[in-house]
Parts: sequence; C-alpha cells; structure tokens
Amino acid sequence: MRQGGRFSSPGVGAYSAAKFALEGLSEALAAEVAPHGIKVLIVEPGSFRTGFDGGGALRQTAAIPAYAATVGPVRTNLPGSDGKQEGDPDKAAAAILTALTAERTPLRLLFGNDATDAIHAHLDAACAGTLERETASRSTDLGD
Repeated sequence: MRQGGRFSSPGVGAYSAAKFALEGLSEALAAEVAPHGIKVLIVEPGSFRTGFDGGGALRQTAAIPAYAATVGPVRTNLPGSDGKQEGDPDKAAAAILTALTAERTPLRLLFGNDATDAIHAHLDAACAGTLERETASRSTDLGD
C-alpha cells in the first residue's frame, strides 16, 4: 500500500512519516495558494507497476528475528509484488491531468481499488474509534 500519508503499518514507518509530512504541508499549501488560482493535488496511489518494488529499488537491512511476525511480511511481499501490481501508470497520469484541469480540483485523489478499499477501512475504523470515546473526548473542556 502506498497510502502512507493517511495511515501506516509495520515495516514502513519511515516511509509513512515522510508522506504524513508531505500531506500536512500540502493541505496548508493548498489553502495558502488557492486565492492565487494555484491548485494542489495529493495523489494517493495503491500498487502500480512502476518499478518501485523491485529491480534493486528497495534496500533492506539485515532481518531481525524478533520482528519477523510484524515486519517480515513487508520484507518478503513487497519485492515479490513487482510486475504484479494492478495499477496502470498511464491511466493514473491521465486521471491526474483530468483532475488538474477540472474546475474543482480535489485536494486528494485515490488511485486503485486497493487504495480506495484501504482508505475506506481506515476512515471507518477511525470514525468508530472516535465515536467510542466521544464522551471522554468531550468531557475535557474547562467547565465540564
């Protein structure tokens, strides 16, 4: 998954940290430059056949047995997925151009069924967690 700017998972913390920072910066930038007619688009792709997962693009340190259950799947599955991803880079490029030329360019644009499903699941879980703790969350203001 490449939606590291929205959520993270074991084995990709550093990658996600960089993407979280870019998403936050992009949100602020979009609001700052919108009055000047400048558009900002955050692209959140799923797995695409770009060579990101193979061909020596990934560098790994030595495996640590204690993390085999959490990080191990990423270490083995990511390189093995190269060339098998469902996403079509040409279709994504066309969709980006369409979004940028639209009258109302979205701030975020998801690409791929995997990305869309993962973001929906993450948002549903976040919403459920917020609702579950809403009483405690709302009880912390002065005067409560």
